[in-house]
Amino acid sequence: SASLRESLEDLRGTMKQRFEETFTQVAREFSTAFTVLFGGGTARLILVENEEGGPAGVDIVAQPPGKRLQSLALLSGGERALTAAALLFAILKVNPSPFVLLDEVDAALDEANVVRFRERLQQLANETQAIIITHNRGTIEVADSLYGVSMREDGVSTVLSMRMAGELVVE
Repeated sequence: SASLRESLEDLRGTMKQRFEETFTQVAREFSTAFTVLFGGGTARLILVENEEGGPAGVDIVAQPPGKRLQSLALLSGGERALTAAALLFAILKVNPSPFVLLDEVDAALDEANVVRFRERLQQLANETQAIIITHNRGTIEVADSLYGVSMREDGVSTVLSMRMAGELVVE
């Protein structure tokens, strides 16, 4: 019983240490990714503590270029989407994944932000297989392969695929 309690305390200590190390790394990478994606500005992750001093959550404080420091809730939809992308890229930099599936993460971005987003996406694709669901032409332009569904005149859906170095294939 005493050894079980000791083991649990050791485990809690190890978990706390790893969490703090990972949080510090993600926070650092997030600040960098935010500045790159926004072409300036600053952002940071803040660990929110509960009444006992333990972690209760994470808050994001951001200052896009030309704006004042504010919480995530006060940013525009496009700014929130780009901030979320910065956090995603930071997490993947600290803890890489063999593949990611992103669904319309670029939908709220304007043209200038799409350019910076897709540049970071291309860097990610060097390390991870990225599958992107998008209607954004700027994002589509950097794809290696495209897949889509089109409806023929007779009402039958047709799956289309295209390798950017190859030709259109109808399946």
